[in-house]
Order: sequence, then C-alpha cells, then structure tokens
Amino acid sequence: MGARATSGPARSGEPEILAAVDLGSNSFHMLVARFSHGQLGVVDRLREMVRLGAGLDERGRLDAASQQRALACLARFGERLRAMRAERVRVVATNTLRKARASSSFLRQAEAALGHPVEIISGIEEARLVYLGASHHLPGVHGPRSVIDIGGGSTEIIVGQGFEPMLMESLSMGCVSMSARHFSRGRLLARHFEQARLAVRLELEPVRAQFDRIQPEQVAGTSGTIRAAYAALSGLDRARRGITVTGLEHLIGLMMSAGSIDQLSLPGISPERAEVLPGGLAILVEVMKALDMDRMRVANGALREGILYDMIGRLTDEDARERTVRAMAARYHVDAAQARRVEATALQLLAQVRDSWDLSAEEAARLLGWAARLHEVGLDIAHAHYHRHGAYLLEHADMAGFAREEQRVLSAIVLAHRRKFEKNHFQKLPRAWGRRAMRLGLILRLAVLFNRSRTTVSLPPISLQARGRTIRLGIPGGWLDASPLTLADLDREREYLSAAGIGLEFTRLPGPDASA
Repeated sequence: MGARATSGPARSGEPEILAAVDLGSNSFHMLVARFSHGQLGVVDRLREMVRLGAGLDERGRLDAASQQRALACLARFGERLRAMRAERVRVVATNTLRKARASSSFLRQAEAALGHPVEIISGIEEARLVYLGASHHLPGVHGPRSVIDIGGGSTEIIVGQGFEPMLMESLSMGCVSMSARHFSRGRLLARHFEQARLAVRLELEPVRAQFDRIQPEQVAGTSGTIRAAYAALSGLDRARRGITVTGLEHLIGLMMSAGSIDQLSLPGISPERAEVLPGGLAILVEVMKALDMDRMRVANGALREGILYDMIGRLTDEDARERTVRAMAARYHVDAAQARRVEATALQLLAQVRDSWDLSAEEAARLLGWAARLHEVGLDIAHAHYHRHGAYLLEHADMAGFAREEQRVLSAIVLAHRRKFEKNHFQKLPRAWGRRAMRLGLILRLAVLFNRSRTTVSLPPISLQARGRTIRLGIPGGWLDASPLTLADLDREREYLSAAGIGLEFTRLPGPDASA
C-alpha cells in the first residue's frame, strides 16, 4: 500500500531511484527519476495509449480486450522497473478503475505484472497530485494559480497558492468518455458538438460559483488533451498567446468542416489522439468560458510528476498524510491530549508484538498512530456509536495523500476500537492487510481501554504477548487493584473478544499501585 521500497532505502548521500506509474483512463504513464541532493532528475519516461476507459461498459465491467491491452503494457512497465532497480515505486489508478466493478481479479493481475501494489485514488486526491506536479513546473507567481487537467475519464480543476492547493474539484467527464458518448461513430457534426458542450456546461454548473470568486494570476493546463490542443494551435500559428477560447473555437470549426475523424488532419495530432480529441476540446473550451479564462499556458508536470514530489515529501518528513490527519483532528475537535495518550500506549504495545504479529512494516506503525489520533473524530457527530461515525468519515472523506485502500484500513481499525469486535469488516480489506489491520484494531482497543479515565497520570508498564488467537497482558497488580473500572473493562473486553474467537488473559505483576 503506497510507495514500496523494493531494495531498501538508499544509503546516505547516494541517489535514490523513484518511479511513478499512472494508470489513466486513456493512457498509462511511467516516470522514473533519480533523487539526489534534494533534486529530481528524470531517467526514463514511458507512455502507452491503452484506452482502458473505452472498455468500461454501462454496468462498470471492463471488457477482456481492454484488460489484455492494459496487462501487456504493465508487463513491459514491470520489466523496465526491475531493470532500473527502482527503490521506491508508487502506482496509482484513476477514474476508470474507480468506476470499475468486480475489478479485484484484474488488479491482482496488474500488480503481478508490475511487481508493485496498485492504489485506486479518489478524484480529489488525483487533483491534489496533479496540482503538485504542475506547480513544480510553472514559473512562480505571487497570487493564486489555476490548473486544469483533462484526462480520459475525469477533469480536475484546482486553484492553489504556491505548491499548496486551496480549492479542488474532480468532475466525471473526460476526453474518452465524452468522445464515446457524443462522437461514437467518428462523425463531427455541429449538433454533436452542441450536445457535448451542453453536457459539459451542466457538469460545471454546480461548481462554477466557487471558482468564480477567485481571480487567478496564472492559468495552466496539463495532460493529453491540453497538450494536443496547444500542438495543433501552434502548428496553425494560433498559439502565440497560449491556448485561447478563440483558438479552440477555430479548432472545433476545422473539425466540423472535416465532418469525420477519418477526414481530420490537424498539425501535431496523431490518429490515436484524434479519436478522443473532440470530446476533450468540448470540455476544454467550456471550462475556459465558464471560468472566464483569457488564456492558458501548458504545464510540463502532471499526475506522475505529482506522485514523485509527494513521495519525496514522505521521504523528507513532509508527508501530506500527516498534514491531513492534523487537519482532520482539528476540524472534528478531537481531544488532542487524549489522542496523544492513546497513541503512545498503542505504539508501546505494538513494539512488543511487532515481530510475532507480522507488524514490523513502518506503514503498520503509521496507520496505528493515525488511527489513535483520529479514533474519536466521530464524537463531533454524536456520542452514540461514535466509532461507527468515525469509521464512516475515514472511509468516505477526501483525505489528501491517502489512497482509498489506506482509508479503508484506517476506517476498519477505528471501527474496531470499541464495543463488539466484528472480524468480518477486516475480511473485506485487501488480502495483504486484512489480518494485520485486525491485529492493529486489537492493539488500539487495548490502548483506548487503558486510557479510558483520560487522566494525565502515566500508566504503569504493561506487557503484551500474542500467541495464536490468545492475547496475554501483564499488569502491575497494585495498579489494577486501585483501578476497579479498568478491571471491569478488562472483564467485559474478554467477553467481546471471546465472541469473536479471540482469547484475552491478564496476569497481575509485582508493581506499584496507582499512586506511586
């Protein structure tokens, strides 16, 4: 889950090879770079037009031909990754796999072909990464900037300041889906463009007002449709001011004059790109008109560059997920002191079963720490069943930096921290995390239980052992005698876990009482 080190971190001072793989609805991209002395240097780029989105039917099923094209491409990517010995690789999938149903078999094959896990990211996370990649490849400005990305299945609109996005939207329309819906037979008639442009305006209407309030100092676009539009306009000597609405209207006019894709000839446009360009141009021109964009420049950075910069952030203690956890805790008025107490206890318990429970991966400690800090977010909604409210928020909220699978794991851990322990929730997680998430949930339960009094007095040393389906706790007897409510909680916890087929035993150890 997330970027995975395949051969351990680079030794201090040595370059590290990073790779980002973007499984888009139209094209698959791979970007390999060397990170050295705080700088990224591109080593290799691969791009293949797979048209995964074209193989998605109305029921959300991927046809066999699209899957075969995708897996063949990923096998080639995987071969290159192995040859280049990339230390850290992050693979993200976007709109098509967000929509695809029963895609678990395909994902398993994709991961086997690549040799790395695949993350399905939300539209908002995609927007954040797009902005991160674009903003690192644009001249600096003092005011806000807008970034537009038109992919195969979705369109991202972002406004940010510097490298930080402030306002993000991901709309379910892209060059592949729009072209398939309105230009399916390759006909380029005026009525087809009218219908497509109306559909775009309807999609934009709910979000238009929030972007109207911001006047960006810089407007940039990225990815295939926008690069293709710029190439065609440049070839026609109509891009001296960048991409403009007037220029786009001229391109649409040329398309309608051609009458069909087969008869279309635009400079810099390949036959493959021409098939999806009509839908992409319909989106682009209406976005620029709706948001009153005078002109647009092209940014060299996009989603895959954003993935690399995000990975660098994780390497240099600027992990976007940490910022998200802090922001979410503040937004839902989490008791920060209590969260710190629970986190400290949970990590102390984890350290004692790290090896026996296969929880030595750094990501396990991170997820447990985040779950401890956020286990009470649901209290801001209602006290009754607050663990369920919290779990729902963590699974469904837009959490910058988190992949969907990470959010599901985090949600399951928080859901398990009190009351009935339902093992079936963990069975729905990815195979690699089901058992480990359940064990993290058990650790969080114990950490919450021992800190239920919310006191500032430090807990005594508590030992934890795990063998098979039995958990053994060692607790100072004097402290336990002075904490009758904790003793009652342990008795009740034993009943909850017994119902789930898990044994809980605790023994009294020599030690001080609660006042020591």
